[in-house]
Amino acid sequence: MFQTLITVILPVFLVIGAGYLTTRHRYFSIDQMEALMRFAQGFAIPCLLFRAIATLDLSAGFDPSLLISFYSGATICFLLGVYGARFIFKRDWEDCIAIGFCCLFSNSVLLGLPITERAYGTENLAGNYAIIAFHAPFCYGLGITAMEIVSNRGGRTIDAARATLTAMFKNVLILGIALGFLFNLSGLTIPDVADDALSIITRSALPCALFALGGLLVQYRPEGDLRTIAYVCIIALMIHPALVWLLGRAFSLPQDLFRSGVLNAAMAPGVNAYIFANMYGRAKRVAASSVLIATGTSLLSIWMWLTLLG
Repeated sequence: MFQTLITVILPVFLVIGAGYLTTRHRYFSIDQMEALMRFAQGFAIPCLLFRAIATLDLSAGFDPSLLISFYSGATICFLLGVYGARFIFKRDWEDCIAIGFCCLFSNSVLLGLPITERAYGTENLAGNYAIIAFHAPFCYGLGITAMEIVSNRGGRTIDAARATLTAMFKNVLILGIALGFLFNLSGLTIPDVADDALSIITRSALPCALFALGGLLVQYRPEGDLRTIAYVCIIALMIHPALVWLLGRAFSLPQDLFRSGVLNAAMAPGVNAYIFANMYGRAKRVAASSVLIATGTSLLSIWMWLTLLG
C-alpha cells in the first residue's frame, strides 16, 4: 500500500512541487510557466490526444456505461456544489454556479492521465481518453447554460451559446480529439515518420504540463471561505469518485474502465475551474483556493482510491 504512494503518486506530485518551488523562489517567472503551459496544452497534449485516439480501439474504450457513470456522478456533484453553496453558505446564485463548476471539473488530463498511466500502464488508458473526449464540452456546456439561466440574461443566452460552441471548436484539445476520431473512423494511418515525430512530442506533454501546473499554482493563495473550500474538496475528491464507484459497479464495468472512471473522478478541480469563475467574475477566491488546496490534498485521497481499487 505504501509502495503505491512512493512509486505511483509521489513522482507526479514531485514534478508539480518542483514547478511550484522554482516559480515561488523566482527561478522561473509566471510568464515563463504560462508559456510552458501554452506549449503543453496548446500543442503537445493535443498531439498526445490525437495520436492516442487515432490508434485507440473505440469498441473497448467508448463504453456508454463508463460515460454515464462518470458524467452522472459529475452532474450530481455540480448540483451538490450549487445547492450547498446556496442553502448552506448563503451565496448568490451566480457564485453558486461557479462553486458548482469547481465540483464538476476534475483535472482529467494533467492529473488523471499520468496517475492512471503510472498505476496501470499505457495499455489501460482507453477509458481516460473516452472521458477526456467529452469532458470540456460537457462541463462548459453545463456550467455556461446554468450561469446564463440564473443570470436572467434573456436574449444574450443564444449569443452566449453560439460563442461557447465557437470557442469549443477553436479549442486545440478538442481539435486534436476530433482529428483523432477522423483518422480512427476513416481507417487512415499516421505515416511512420510523422508518428515518430509525434512520439517525441508526446513524451514531453505531461511532464511539461505538470511542471507548469505547479508554477501556475503559485498565483493561487488560500484566502478566506475555508468552509466553502473544504466543501468543494470533499465533493471533488471523495463524493464524485464514490458515485462513479457505485454506478460503475451497478453497470458491471470492465476493470480497466472502472479504474479509469473512479480515478478520473478522484482528481482535484483543474485550472479550468478558476478560468470559469474568472470569466464571470464570480467566486474567484473560492475557485483559486480550491484548485490549490484540492491539488495538494489529492496526494493522500488518490492514494486511498488507488488502494481501494487494488
